[in-house]
Amino acid sequence: MIPSLPRSRDDALAEDLADPLASFRSAFRIDEAGPIYLDGNSLGRQPYATAPAIGDLLTQWERELIGGWQDWERHLFALGDEIARLLGARPGEVIISDSTTVNCYKLAVGALDARAGRTRVLGDANDFPTVRYVLQGICASRGMRLELLESDPREGLDERQVAAALDEDVALVCVSGTNYRSGATLDLGALCAAAHGAGTLVLADLSHTAGSVPVDLERAGVDLAVGCTYKYLNAGPGAPAWLYVRRALQEQLRQPIWGWWGQRDQFAMGPRYEPAPGIARFLTGSPTMLALEAVRTGIAPLLEAGMAALWDKTSRLVALLASRVEERCLDLGAHLASPSDARRRGGHLAVAHEHAFAACRLLAERGLVIADFRGPDVIRLAPVALYTRTVDVWDAVEHLAAVLADSAVKMERPRTRFT
Repeated sequence: MIPSLPRSRDDALAEDLADPLASFRSAFRIDEAGPIYLDGNSLGRQPYATAPAIGDLLTQWERELIGGWQDWERHLFALGDEIARLLGARPGEVIISDSTTVNCYKLAVGALDARAGRTRVLGDANDFPTVRYVLQGICASRGMRLELLESDPREGLDERQVAAALDEDVALVCVSGTNYRSGATLDLGALCAAAHGAGTLVLADLSHTAGSVPVDLERAGVDLAVGCTYKYLNAGPGAPAWLYVRRALQEQLRQPIWGWWGQRDQFAMGPRYEPAPGIARFLTGSPTMLALEAVRTGIAPLLEAGMAALWDKTSRLVALLASRVEERCLDLGAHLASPSDARRRGGHLAVAHEHAFAACRLLAERGLVIADFRGPDVIRLAPVALYTRTVDVWDAVEHLAAVLADSAVKMERPRTRFT
C-alpha cells in the first residue's frame, strides 16, 4: 500500500527534501534549466563518472596495449556478477554480450534444441517487436508453430492465459517481464511454475524491468533472461546487452553463434568448436571494453541505492503520475493505458490520447517535458528513481494538461523516426 500522495506542489517539494535518494541526482549530467526528462525507459541519463572512466580505459589501452586484456577479461565477468545482484541471480549466471536481439536469438535457439521434438512456442501478441520478430524467424526456419497470445493492451498478459495454452508440445514460453507499452508486469514465479509443470522452458525479456522493477530470477525459477543496459542501467546509446542462464541449465544448452570467445580453449585456435564451461559459453566475439566501462558506471548508483529503495520511490512516482493524470487530463480526452491495479504496474505510466504524438512533440518543442510516443495513441511517462524528483512529476502533468488543452495539439505533425 502506497502512503498518501502529495496533494499540492508544495507537498511535492517537501517530499523531495525528505527523499533518501535525493543525493543520487547529482551523479548525473542534468541541465536544470532544461525540460523534465521522463524517458529513462528509452535511454537513461549520463552519469558524471562515465566519461572519466572511459578516459582512464583509453589511457590504459595507450599504455598497456594488448597487455590490457588480462585486466579487461576479469572486468567482463565481474560486471556480469554485478548485474546479477540487480536481478536476484547468482554469480556466474549473467554475462554481458551482443545486443538484446542477438541474445534473445541465442537463448531461444538453445532452449528449443534442449526441447527437441516439441513443435510449439508461446509468446505475447503485444510484446516488444524484437521478441516477436526473433521468434517468428526461428519458428519459420524450423517449421515450428508460434502462438502469440492476445493480451489486453492495458492490463497485459495474464499468467493464466499462458497456463491454459501449455501442454507437453510447448518447448518455450518467451515473454517480457514488463510490457514496453503499458508497463504491465508479469508474475514470473506463477508463469514459471505453470511452464515447468509442462516441461517447458521460460525466456524473459527484462529490458523494461532491470534496474526499475524488482525481480528475483532465482526465486521465480526463470530459466533464461535477456535485457539491455541503455535504459534504467544508464550505459548509453547502443550499449551492449546482458543475458542470464540458470546455472543448472548452462551445461545443457548450446547457443547457435559459435564465436571464439565462447570456445573452451580460446587461444588454442583449434579446428572444432567446444563450448566453454559455465556462462562463458554464451559469449560470441570480442567484448566492447569501452562500452563496458559505461555499463559499470551506469549501474554503480543502482547497486549503491539498492533495488528495494529504488522501487519504493519508483512505485510512488508512478502512482502520483496516475493520480495527477486522472485529476488533470481525463476531461481533456486522456485516459490511463497502464493496468488499473497499481500492483501490476511497472516503472512507467502509459497515457492514451487521440493526439498523443502531437502532444509528445509539443512538450519537447516547448522545452517542457521529454516523454515518448508508442503507437497507436500512447504517451509513456517514465520517472527514474535515481534522478526524477516528485516535483518533476507534478509539473510534468501540469505541462501535459496545458498541451492537451491547446488547440495546437489537433494539428497534424510529420512523424519522426525516433519518438
